[in-house]
Amino acid sequence: MPDRLVPPISRRAFLAGSAAAAAAALPLRPASLWARVLGANERVRIGVLGPGGRGRYVMGLLQREPNVQIVALADVFENSLREARKLVTAGEPAMLGDYRRVLDDRNVDAVLIATPDHWHAPMAVAAIQAGKDVYLEKPLAHTIEEGRAIVRAANASNRVVQVGLQQRSGPHYIEAKRKYFDSGRIGKVGHVRTWWHGQNPRALNPALERRPEGLNWEGFVGPAPTRPFNPRQFYQWRNYADFGEGQVGDLFTHWVDVVHWFVGEDLPNAASTIGGTFHFRDGRDWPDTVSLLLEYPGGWTCSFDASLAPGASGFGVEFFGTNGRLFIDRNRYTFTPSGSGAAPETSQIERDITIDHARNFIEAVRSRGKANSEVTTAHHSTLAAHLANLAYLRKQRVAFDPAAERAATAR
Repeated sequence: MPDRLVPPISRRAFLAGSAAAAAAALPLRPASLWARVLGANERVRIGVLGPGGRGRYVMGLLQREPNVQIVALADVFENSLREARKLVTAGEPAMLGDYRRVLDDRNVDAVLIATPDHWHAPMAVAAIQAGKDVYLEKPLAHTIEEGRAIVRAANASNRVVQVGLQQRSGPHYIEAKRKYFDSGRIGKVGHVRTWWHGQNPRALNPALERRPEGLNWEGFVGPAPTRPFNPRQFYQWRNYADFGEGQVGDLFTHWVDVVHWFVGEDLPNAASTIGGTFHFRDGRDWPDTVSLLLEYPGGWTCSFDASLAPGASGFGVEFFGTNGRLFIDRNRYTFTPSGSGAAPETSQIERDITIDHARNFIEAVRSRGKANSEVTTAHHSTLAAHLANLAYLRKQRVAFDPAAERAATAR
């Protein structure tokens, strides 16, 4: 019989350790502490927690918005701090090794969190409780229970939380949803196919084997189980279950969020996953090739395929409806109506839609409205990825109770 996940299993039932305890142990602060409403022309002061490659990129987009200033940088790796400092366009930001000092600073209005996944919940919950608005990179959390903790903290506050599922702000995604799903034109969706091949790092540069100067490795490990420095786990942390969720958590979370948004149902009731490490036998926990299927109470399914096999490439989402088929990715969509001779309808966008997502966050901070990718929908999309990973580890179909999950986050 398949296992029922109520409550969901913690990550070290996956493999080891959990940051959930660290999040739960954080000192509670009133949600209104230091909270204030910014005027339309008032400066938004942002602290960046984890300004690595992705953090620096999103930081740069946030700085494009009027009256936005990066006032603090926090990281356990001095090189990341130095590289981020070069990109700050105004003022002299504080350079810190402890993120809690950013949260204690009353001059910081909001934070961008772009750390490895196991730090998301401790930092996000603490930031919300410190009265900061939050832009949190995906996936929302490292475990299902940690996702719940972030949702509860956000719901108990008046803070804006934007999760880095940027498709929610993409103009062509918004257009496609309106034209084909809100209108009902696509008909009843029976299956959605998603795929994303060739994305994660594959080989480690031998020059990176030595522990770099200026790295607080113990600070990087944080709430995960203690271990000696491991270059693969530092530079390719997504491949290891103590720090990340592999291709499913990294990539599928993006696509399943689009699927949930378009179809209008966001909690699966079962997951099945197969795969393995066939090409890169380097000690990673998560497979380099994976295929999964989610089942939904509404009578439809969603699949995902990802491989790092040599030559594998490409990504996208394809919806199969009774009245047509929609393909969509980061730059374009094509809708093909059912019936012979029907002409496809296409649309294309040339820019990175993360620009739109960063702008939406700043707009929400000013207006105090909801961001496009708010925590509950992001939690449900991240949960779908966790459920699929659990099915892979258990080597069996895993059932889930959507009603129990909704009740759990409401408590």
